[in-house]
Amino acid sequence: MLFNPVILSVLVMVILCLLNLNVIISLIIAALVGGTLAGMPIGEAMKTLIGGMGGNAETALSYILLGALAVAINKTGLAGMLAKKIAGAIKGKAVALVLIIAGVSMFSQNLIPVHIAFVPILIPPLLGVMNRLKIDRRAVACALTFGLKAPYVAIPAGFGLIFHGIISDEMTANGMEIAKGAIWKGMWLPGLGMLVGLLFAVLITYRKPREYNALANEEVSASSMSEEKNNSSDKMTKNHYVALIGAVAALVVQLTMESLPLGAIVGLAIMVIFGAIKWKDVDELMSGGISMMGFIAFVMLVASGYGSVIRETGGVETLVNAASGILGGSKFIASIIMIFVGLIITMGIGTSFGTIPIIAAIYVPLASSIGFSPLATVVLIGTAAALGDAGSPASDSTLGPTAGLNVDGQHNHIWDTCVPTFLHFNIPLIIFGVIGAMIF
Repeated sequence: MLFNPVILSVLVMVILCLLNLNVIISLIIAALVGGTLAGMPIGEAMKTLIGGMGGNAETALSYILLGALAVAINKTGLAGMLAKKIAGAIKGKAVALVLIIAGVSMFSQNLIPVHIAFVPILIPPLLGVMNRLKIDRRAVACALTFGLKAPYVAIPAGFGLIFHGIISDEMTANGMEIAKGAIWKGMWLPGLGMLVGLLFAVLITYRKPREYNALANEEVSASSMSEEKNNSSDKMTKNHYVALIGAVAALVVQLTMESLPLGAIVGLAIMVIFGAIKWKDVDELMSGGISMMGFIAFVMLVASGYGSVIRETGGVETLVNAASGILGGSKFIASIIMIFVGLIITMGIGTSFGTIPIIAAIYVPLASSIGFSPLATVVLIGTAAALGDAGSPASDSTLGPTAGLNVDGQHNHIWDTCVPTFLHFNIPLIIFGVIGAMIF
């Protein structure tokens, strides 16, 4: 089991990332290692990696266009005004600001399901406030990742409805029928575990003030929000209203047409047509979108290819079968091993949603043979899939926060986002997931 290509590949990826090697290069090397260990010729492993990159093509395009939309909204000054409103509301209370950010992040999953698109819009204008309050950005990273993840884990709305629907569909397809509306009855417990992790991070681990270079942030503010000084009034102007309409239109199109790229294009078009953004500035917006979100887009592309290589190795099935062989009929041991296997798989693939079909086909009959109830099986599959989404270098739940917090180059993706979110969310997820599997 220790020499399973999936385990070794994920270990290579994690070690290389911890050594601060570029995430994209780390994913490519890990994919080639996993494929080679599984007996694939290195050329075939690379072809599989490249061929599988198309799986996240729409997501990558979405991030580029949403980045351009974020730059456009910043340019109108609307984001700066929102940042001022939030800064005024907290009245110098650092913890309040972090918790407000967590709340806004939660809305992005359920109430207004735009996922990480809000991060590059809202966070950069707030960095100056965070610096003055000496807020540790690791706490903010935890707040953002909590909001991007906990709602879909526990709440059956927005992205949560999709996540719960995949669990229900895959369990039913593999012989254990359960209604989509019943999934939350088990998944609220892992969600509660994440809340405990958030409070521990914000109130204890990262409560101590941390100094950042204010000059670097001022330079970013001057370049990324050059128009804000012309829109410094607290009164809404025509451009603000047009930007707001564009953002709402992008959301409506996204929800009705189920297309993030189309929504972003519509939002940009509205701002250009009604004069909030000048035609000659469109190239600048696209360049800004690529600069802001291009790295995330490429990581998601390579992560999709990496997932294809991992699946082709056959190591996932071997890993789960090997785990089932040492369970010994114990529900407690089985729940721990099954959840840890999910951690390994999701850390590599970087997507909770994409992990469910992989593990459900094996977990459902395994859980049934050991005697887990359908609701306990929900907890096992849901928790195992969610593990690694926080902490994975290739997950948009970590890449998104880094994109907003590192615009001035003072926030490290691995040590300031991935490691803190891994510790504060995956540990309570494991504990509460095991408890849920035992009591339901």
